[in-house]
Amino acid sequence: MLLHLGMSGSLRVVEATQPPDTHDHVDFVLDSGKALRLRDPRRFGAVIWAGARPEAHPLLAGLGPEPFDPAFDGDWLYQHAQGRRVAVKPFIMDARVVAGIGNIYANEALWVAAIDPRRSAGRIAKERYQRLADAIRQVLREAIEAGGTTLRDFVREDGRPGYFGRVLRVYGRAGAPCPRCGTPIRRGVLGQRSTFWCPRCQH
Repeated sequence: MLLHLGMSGSLRVVEATQPPDTHDHVDFVLDSGKALRLRDPRRFGAVIWAGARPEAHPLLAGLGPEPFDPAFDGDWLYQHAQGRRVAVKPFIMDARVVAGIGNIYANEALWVAAIDPRRSAGRIAKERYQRLADAIRQVLREAIEAGGTTLRDFVREDGRPGYFGRVLRVYGRAGAPCPRCGTPIRRGVLGQRSTFWCPRCQH
């Protein structure tokens, strides 16, 4: 079984007899009398029977490594960037390159690594890609420890919001001073996604 939580979905263990709320969509009833309940306010999630070999399912077969996989590092990014003209931000958000980097975390990791998100992926040196791989893991660790980023209706498994939004360096901060150099943060659009960067210290 493949479970995708979308942008705001969550799984909770509840009493199987507990009536579902408006955004509760699926219960997996357990032998204990409890149920694993999928809550998905935006309905972007999915429950898919994947058969005996889920890794071969079309939704998984073409994915790149996850950021904490030992296979993911600066060399991996550098090799996959060769000959690519696409900007580096949509490049690292491509799940075929590396799985699981959303828009907020791509913005933040590029700021930590001091790389302009508009820069062509194929024109970044290997050592800078190593800094970016390290920055991606750093930002994701910080976000996990903070419980994620609540912007609208996302909540953690215990119903509390995620607090990473309180420490965002660039995302959603257009016009605010860069935490590193004080230059006003700029906003643009790359790959139809809001993009934030410091024009002075990201290059």
